[in-house]
Amino acid sequence: MIYLASYFPITNPTLIFFVVLLIILFAPIIMGKLRIPHIIGMVLAGMLIGKYGLNILERDSSFELFGKVGLLYIMFLAGLEMDMESVKKNSKRFLIFGLLTCLVPLIMTYFMAMWLLDYSSQASFLLGCIMASNTLIAYPIVGRYGLQRDSSVMLSVGSSMISLFLALLMLAALAASYGEDTGFVFWILFLLKFSLFCGCSAWLIPKLCRYFLRRYSDAVMQFIFVLAVMFLSAAASEAVGVEGIVGAFLSGLILNRYIPHVSPLMNRIEFIGNAVFIPYFLIGVGMLINIGSLFTGLHMLWIVLLIAFFGTFGKAVAAYLSSLLFRLPKSAGNMMFGLTSAHAAGAIAMVMVGMRLEVTPGTYLVNDEILNGVVIMILVTCIISTMMTAHAAQQIVLANNQHPTTINLRDDEKIMLCVKYPEIAPQLLELAIMVRNQKLNRGIVALNVVYDDTNSAVNREKGIRLLEQLQEQASASEVKVQTQVRLATNIANGIKHAFREFASSEIIMGIHVHTESNPKFWGDFIQSLYNGLNRQILLTRFVQPLNTLRRIQVVVPSRAEFEPGFHRWLERLGRMAENLDCRIQFHGRNESLTLIREYINNLHPAVRAEYTFMAHWNELPKLAETINEDHMFVVITARKGTISYKNALERLPNELMQHFSGKNLMIIFPDQHGETKEESMTFTEAQHQEESSIYDTIARWINTHRPHSPR
Repeated sequence: MIYLASYFPITNPTLIFFVVLLIILFAPIIMGKLRIPHIIGMVLAGMLIGKYGLNILERDSSFELFGKVGLLYIMFLAGLEMDMESVKKNSKRFLIFGLLTCLVPLIMTYFMAMWLLDYSSQASFLLGCIMASNTLIAYPIVGRYGLQRDSSVMLSVGSSMISLFLALLMLAALAASYGEDTGFVFWILFLLKFSLFCGCSAWLIPKLCRYFLRRYSDAVMQFIFVLAVMFLSAAASEAVGVEGIVGAFLSGLILNRYIPHVSPLMNRIEFIGNAVFIPYFLIGVGMLINIGSLFTGLHMLWIVLLIAFFGTFGKAVAAYLSSLLFRLPKSAGNMMFGLTSAHAAGAIAMVMVGMRLEVTPGTYLVNDEILNGVVIMILVTCIISTMMTAHAAQQIVLANNQHPTTINLRDDEKIMLCVKYPEIAPQLLELAIMVRNQKLNRGIVALNVVYDDTNSAVNREKGIRLLEQLQEQASASEVKVQTQVRLATNIANGIKHAFREFASSEIIMGIHVHTESNPKFWGDFIQSLYNGLNRQILLTRFVQPLNTLRRIQVVVPSRAEFEPGFHRWLERLGRMAENLDCRIQFHGRNESLTLIREYINNLHPAVRAEYTFMAHWNELPKLAETINEDHMFVVITARKGTISYKNALERLPNELMQHFSGKNLMIIFPDQHGETKEESMTFTEAQHQEESSIYDTIARWINTHRPHSPR
């Protein structure tokens, strides 16, 4: 044993990282069997391997670095995943809950420390500041249940930032009272610096983000750019005298609308954080905890009990009182209490500040007794927070499943993606992922149709490579993609046959690129496709990346609400606007706009929608003047013979080419009733017709190239 002990604590960086990876790997497995949240496992493992446990690892600089990154990551993810529209609508609730969850535990802890522990007013106030703040240590549990945008979760995240900021502000005031610059000028300068930091961040970060994302699509570069913005914001906030977590959270809020929740970039950000940085932070917190200090005497146990009880009880009072004021269910109150009751690195940082404040020569505001009490309190509150959050998440999920949802389990949604050009295929896939129903969790069909000619072998290989790239891109968002490269003598027929074989519900494809050799708006086969298929077809042209769009403008023809595909295209646009967090503006007749408003308000209440009366289709040229480069112009059109078709649609190709050139464009052909003549044919008849078209093509070629007889 003595021989083995000589190897500990481990100092080799490779072995340190290996041990940490083992903990990250096995803690969830062991805690899962014990039905305990795995976050607790990370903290307990940190206690076990730290110097107060088995002394296997020393808390070296790597834990300082990765722990700081993990804490910033938690706050950054919290900002990224907030529903900003709900935040704006419920700003009063955020402020009320933030003030309650800050002031209630602060006042309770302050008077407890003065009356029961006989601490000085300054030490009592410091303890109150510590218990007023909280760390969202249980936030990863929320992500596993998919409740990031639940109202109680967003209230907890927003109020955590308010309470943390107020606690840090009061701590700064306490620290300033021990310094020389405690006057009025100090606070004026502090508020000016913080206001300047917030204003510059809100102005500069969006400009940088739009510039970068429009020009660089490489996944690694985008990820590094986002991390750089997060750390720059955190460093800037520290420079103005506020904790870096405030800057990380602010950068997450600003980048929120540029990183859609269903995008591969968001998936990568969450994966890296949850796989490495956040577990490192949790293990580092555990290594600070000296569980042995509890057994030094009843006095230490009494201190820990009082600090943990009054701080936690204050958070509980604030959470359940707020849920009653806001008329939220009990499960929401449990979630709010669970998320706001934990204390971690923020509490350690505040204690460290107190340890540097000298009351008298050689005597500091925080002694070892307070330090050990706060550290043990961290363990207790982390356990309470994670267990309560997991319990509340299960309650909310079960409650949601008890009520009828708007999702039809027999929904036929199965999106087919028709791709040909590698330049636009990734954006088409991104659009398909954005408009799909995540709750149905169905895959996407990616199709590449090539002409069956002398170059078919080469084009088929190109198609296979393109579809493999799309599969790799979709896997980053955990979306399954079925692929097929199909040979056909007629592209439209090849798409229609594959559409029926895969039992697809709709098609997404790019708009024909006009060239001198083929200047037609629809190209060679799109017109044949939408005339021969009565299901929804979505044609799109991208000028800039989807996540940089700021507004979607939709033109709706009169009587569009009577078409059978009305709700399908409306649902797709609603999901798109929701995931992009951008405004959507509908232009049409009042009869259509009334039903559209009702649908959006009921099923997509977070969408910022506007409704503008448009009397006639002739107003399209005038509307073109309002379409900016960062807008998506959407036209809901119709096939001939349908109830919403009008003669003005015949001019649509010319008007789009003339007035909307160089704009982001989407054209939607909605579902129609019945089957086309082609759809009603049997497969044998369809084959026969295709063979006949081949013979006709050969005959035309012979007639064209037949030598002319001399006159």
